[in-house]
Amino acid sequence: MLSVSNLSVQFGKRILFDEVNTSFTSGNCYGIIGANGAGKSTFLKILSGKQEATSGHVHLEPGKRMSVLEQNHYAYDEYNVLETVMMGNKPLYKIKTEIDALYADYSDENADRIGELQVQFEEMNGWNAESEAAMMLSNLGIKDELHATSMADLDGKQRVRVLIAQALFGNPDVLIMDEPTNDLDYETISWLENFLANYDNCVIVVSHDRHFLDSVCTHISDIDHNKITHYSGNYTFWYESSQLAARQRAQQNKKAEEKKKELQEFIARFSANVAKSKQATSRKKMIDKLNIEEIQPSSRRYPGIIFDRDREAGDQILTVEKLSASLDGEILFSNVDINLNKGDKVIIFSKDSRATQAFYEILNDKQKADSGKFNWGITTTQSYLPLDNSEYFQNSDLNLVDWLRQYAQTEEEREEVHLRGFLGKMIFSGEEALKKSNVLSGGEKVRCMISKMMMKRANILMVDEPTNHLDLESITAFNNALSNFKGTVLLTTHDHEFAQTVGNRVIEITPKGVIDRYTTFDEYMSDKKIKEQREAMYA
Repeated sequence: MLSVSNLSVQFGKRILFDEVNTSFTSGNCYGIIGANGAGKSTFLKILSGKQEATSGHVHLEPGKRMSVLEQNHYAYDEYNVLETVMMGNKPLYKIKTEIDALYADYSDENADRIGELQVQFEEMNGWNAESEAAMMLSNLGIKDELHATSMADLDGKQRVRVLIAQALFGNPDVLIMDEPTNDLDYETISWLENFLANYDNCVIVVSHDRHFLDSVCTHISDIDHNKITHYSGNYTFWYESSQLAARQRAQQNKKAEEKKKELQEFIARFSANVAKSKQATSRKKMIDKLNIEEIQPSSRRYPGIIFDRDREAGDQILTVEKLSASLDGEILFSNVDINLNKGDKVIIFSKDSRATQAFYEILNDKQKADSGKFNWGITTTQSYLPLDNSEYFQNSDLNLVDWLRQYAQTEEEREEVHLRGFLGKMIFSGEEALKKSNVLSGGEKVRCMISKMMMKRANILMVDEPTNHLDLESITAFNNALSNFKGTVLLTTHDHEFAQTVGNRVIEITPKGVIDRYTTFDEYMSDKKIKEQREAMYA
């Protein structure tokens, strides 16, 4: 279907890919993973022809069509929504455009040409194209009344959905998507997961959303050591099997037969679990065919995130009474009443991310509420990872050791060896710990904030969108740390896996009050009665 031969990519002295040879076949979904900077997005651009490789070439089987999720959200501002979607099938749209132009300037001389084009148009199911595009838009939450609207008049989230519909339109033979879940809500992501899990052609996707990768992928394509290696199964299977292989490699005295048996038992156990789910990996039955030799340890480094507490909190954690907030006259949330209990791990949720951000800012005394009040228990200590961390790095040319020293509370904590210990856990070791804090990437800033959180040893953790800017390794480590934390957690995240595995309670704050349930996130989102209540709260 799609193959890569002797592909090499080099920027100056830096080598991203070195003589890569691989292929992508129909019926499979490949999740491209790799550390930040490994070249995931670059590889997709080369596959789609948007960027040239240093050497080698990409070959798409003749007669096959490739579609790419557009990253420029403003590229189609001069077109309406329905037309933008239909442009996803370039051959069909080209014929339609020519037919329209010939009819606009009709003459007997071009009648034959119109007839030829209409035959081709019919063979491509062109007469049903508009209705199919409209149905796809509706499935993605773009209402009928917006279909004739200019793309320039849509908000950012609506644009993303239209561009996804464009990429999916016309059943492309190869579908390439770079971070397709960004800016999508849970319902739309769920629809996209189901669509791709049942998609019969070839899909190649980059995503930091582990639930999405688990739901759609039949293979994980790992970029490591300047090469790309395909592994059967979804992300969780790849992660757990690579961790098992790494442990086995460290067990020098363990016999080869024992290691092989352990791997076989792991595959059998995972295959049985997957078979009970609706994942694409079950449909393809790839894991059952996996050879033991295919499992290899990953060379990537995972941060060591561990949240300890100086003391255990008492029974009084947090009381919120009639709390309300607005922005420019628009109600974000109102009449929020909450009583947190010891050990609660709460998913703070809202359809409007501005509401959850304001809620955390109020609880951390960084913003005033319109009305209501809140009280923390006297034995509680709080640590906060904000959605916007820019204030912590503004006008600061401190190196990371000195930056973290600002938040030390004792003389012992101010010592360099102590500070380097926390930074080292977040993979800032050696010279990395002396980088200036004002030149950090988004992901590096979040890792610094996590170091700050660990050092505080609080018994309450508040975390607003922790996966922003982080790679899969950091996301996985952070997820595990919050799951293992013995204190109380307030968490807002668009990462489905994070929400499902950490939370034991869901609190949704809305313009008309609060919905509060002790349940898992999946159960909350699938409950029909809660869904009806949610719709009424936002109406």
